[in-house]
Amino acid sequence: MADFTPTHSLLNPKFEGYKLLLLDQDDVVRRYDLPYKTTQASSYGKTPLTFQEVQSRITHNHFVPSAFKGRGIYVDASHQVIVVDVGDTTTDPAFTAVYELPTSVAAPQIDLVHPEYPSAAFLDETVVFIGDGRGSLYVLDIPISGPAILLASFELVDQDGAVTRPSIPFRVHNVIRTSDTTAVALLSSRHYGTASDPSAKHPMKYHEFDVWAARFTLPFEMQVESLALDIIWRRRGEDVPMLLTYHRARNAYFLLGSSPYRKTSDPHAAHYDPSPDEIAPIPRPEESLDSGGPPQPTKPYPYSWTQTSDVVTVAFPLPSTITTCQIRVTFSQKTLTVHVMTPSAVEGFVIPHYSAKQLWDSIRPSTSFWTWDREGEHEFGVLTIHLDKQNEGTKWSHVFAASGTPGSAQSEDVDVPETLDPSELYAIREALEKYTAALREGEDASGLGLGRGLPTLAQGEMDEEVDSSVGRLAFVTWVGEDGSSPEWSASLRDSAFNVLSTPLPGTDIGSLSLVVKNGLDGTRHVLSDDPAHGGLPEWKHENTFSALAFVLASKRDTRFTYHASDMIFAFENGTQDRGGNVYVYRSSSPMELWAKQSVLTVGRGDGGSLLGIGAFTSGDETGNTIICLCENELVILRNVR
Repeated sequence: MADFTPTHSLLNPKFEGYKLLLLDQDDVVRRYDLPYKTTQASSYGKTPLTFQEVQSRITHNHFVPSAFKGRGIYVDASHQVIVVDVGDTTTDPAFTAVYELPTSVAAPQIDLVHPEYPSAAFLDETVVFIGDGRGSLYVLDIPISGPAILLASFELVDQDGAVTRPSIPFRVHNVIRTSDTTAVALLSSRHYGTASDPSAKHPMKYHEFDVWAARFTLPFEMQVESLALDIIWRRRGEDVPMLLTYHRARNAYFLLGSSPYRKTSDPHAAHYDPSPDEIAPIPRPEESLDSGGPPQPTKPYPYSWTQTSDVVTVAFPLPSTITTCQIRVTFSQKTLTVHVMTPSAVEGFVIPHYSAKQLWDSIRPSTSFWTWDREGEHEFGVLTIHLDKQNEGTKWSHVFAASGTPGSAQSEDVDVPETLDPSELYAIREALEKYTAALREGEDASGLGLGRGLPTLAQGEMDEEVDSSVGRLAFVTWVGEDGSSPEWSASLRDSAFNVLSTPLPGTDIGSLSLVVKNGLDGTRHVLSDDPAHGGLPEWKHENTFSALAFVLASKRDTRFTYHASDMIFAFENGTQDRGGNVYVYRSSSPMELWAKQSVLTVGRGDGGSLLGIGAFTSGDETGNTIICLCENELVILRNVR
């Protein structure tokens, strides 16, 4: 279980909202036409994509920043690897096609699987691993100038699978140099087993996804033919991973996804829906469902009661053979006495007997009274006691002060719920409707001049269902270098949390941080490099983005949400007929009531959808330079701070 416990001193419960900080659009935003167009269109297999695959393609980042400042790559619509050199503020970016990925004609068997988008990850400033989305991996050396050099090529083949396939489409998430002579690439793919084969007669109802760790020996030796990837471990889960990386202090891999990732040898925990015959009723107090035999009737309460603003009415059932002279009822301001003299007991029936029983509140003895309705033609009659409240308008919780007392041995002290009159229920519902309507409209719900019911930020926009669904459900899985689970992870439980943001690509070097949902806030936690507490991961709460979940809930077209140390960037998708914005939210100190936000226009109608994001910080700037790759243009946000 990842512990994202917030530090209370860094939270701001008095936060009011965000104030707009205007940024000069002409000074910050630069636009350049793409000489090599890219696209998010892709050819899919003969079967529909799963929900997880659709979601992962929407959030797929087509731009990959390099460790070399101001450089990045993408793959265009013609499968060319394009290098983008941004340069400084005085020069335009340079676009260079350095390599063309081989393309193949789809065979009938290949049509049964779904190709992925091309993906890439840098090993260092010049060496990059590129997946073509159809099962091939190319290792390129991209010099500062000139064409790229192909160092090696590989294929992802499931040698342990029950179904033989030429190669498996995959996505490259990360590449890590674990030693001077070894590098490991972290990949993901959809699992194509026998049961999930689209051509099978009975395909499985669920889909799974694999995480692969492929090992490479450095330096690469020139080769002619593609080799099978050397897989050192493999994990399987129910969703495409969101983030894969390596934590050097713990010598372990960090897997973040919407499900845990188990060993492939472990059985899948199938979702089980019980049949109607297997659904057992919830037992009542002191009721045993395992006793067998026919069900016994529920024991009735010793009395029933209801109340108005000035009277409490209590009804006791009695045998109809009882006469009025056998009933003795005595009232006092604080107590009630009820004695019924009967010559013989009635089987299965308890005759009420209360001697100076303490009432829940005071009454007026002189105006309280009782009646006895024998109902001679029936087996039972009703003794009705009317208690005149001394404190009119006070709502009684019980008739007797000891009712519902835990551990009471008296049978008459059972917790008897009030029987509400239909007119009383209507009045309660009407009052609640008036109260909630006042809250929605921001009026004074009490009528006492206490002010409006919601803080400024939430007025007119409160929607608890929408706010609670912000972010993505996530689990953390730790994997050792050999594929086993680290010893210290045995004490960790699979516990879900909501991720609001992952690190801005290009700025996540050195430390791992996540922004997680904490109520309406987003708290940024940094993974400690010190493996203290027996090696257990320690997430330190660094700062808070107040009401982040609330403001993100209002964005319906958000494609990417990333963060830097003190800023959140929410990028809208943008379409052919409508541009997209980036919303920048800044963190504030716990004592400040307001924080700053900015809005910049990234996409234009003719620029196409936003496909990728990367960032870097140049030496002469204090803020981030963000590269936004659209379908038809490159947008650069200079010195955002």
